[in-house]
Amino acid sequence: MKLKLITGNANPVLAEQISKKLGIDLTEAKIGRFSDGEIQVKIIDCVRGDDCFIVQPTCAPVNENVMELLVIADALKRASARRITAVIPYYGYARQDRKAEPRVPITSKLIANLITASGIDRVLTVDLHARQIQGFFDIPVDHIYARPVLLQYFLDLKLHNPIVVSPDAGGVERARAFAKLLNADLAIVDKRRPRPNEAAIMNIIGDVKGRNAIILDDMIDTGGTLTKVADAIKAAGAIKVYAAASHGVLSGQAIEKIQKSSLEEVAITDSIPHNSDIPKIKVLSIASLLAEAIMRISNDESISALFV
Repeated sequence: MKLKLITGNANPVLAEQISKKLGIDLTEAKIGRFSDGEIQVKIIDCVRGDDCFIVQPTCAPVNENVMELLVIADALKRASARRITAVIPYYGYARQDRKAEPRVPITSKLIANLITASGIDRVLTVDLHARQIQGFFDIPVDHIYARPVLLQYFLDLKLHNPIVVSPDAGGVERARAFAKLLNADLAIVDKRRPRPNEAAIMNIIGDVKGRNAIILDDMIDTGGTLTKVADAIKAAGAIKVYAAASHGVLSGQAIEKIQKSSLEEVAITDSIPHNSDIPKIKVLSIASLLAEAIMRISNDESISALFV
């Protein structure tokens, strides 16, 4: 089987970087829209009997990108691809992973069902918001982490007296593992969320005074929680406050909030496309990480070596 890499319109720059790391050209495909808005896909290159990987994060516009992924997969299936793997660096709808109240959907499971029904054989994704989402699929899911990329960045900064901060109780395990690798201490923020996308800082567990703090999370959405946590840590005596997250959703006024906050710098990855010239925001590439995972999957090799 030949390895073929196909990109949707969600993040073609990342797909191009992955193709360069793999030493192959992107498979030629026409992916556009008809005049009425329907998705138009035509795979130009032959993919019969090939091992095909579709690079398509399901970021905003989420519904457009999800549907585009499904249509590309159907086109590859009907073109007799031997195996189809969806490379989804950011998995949209991941936060709708349970019934938090009556009469609401579990949309994360619905998306998993749609992906499976489209003919996709395997999924490669990065830092799922909830790890149990892997169990929503009836096909193999390779779940890797952007931690090595973020970790190397902060190791290179050589921060004096660092402390890693979990912005909530749910992220303690992630922050603890990062702190151990960074040889840093751990702090936890106890917060209450009165309504969606709003957070009230209640208490900081741990001493951040005189420390360089790194707030670690899986994603940054509206920036409300992050900036409030950063301001609270700064008020508690931290020298500088940094932030790191695998996914920079940055919806609404997030960028403006970050610019006005006490944050020194925010490190995110290119799982979602962003302008690399935004002040205070550092975009790190996960192209090498994904390229290595793709090569290992194509060769039927273990990817556990990528878990740092």
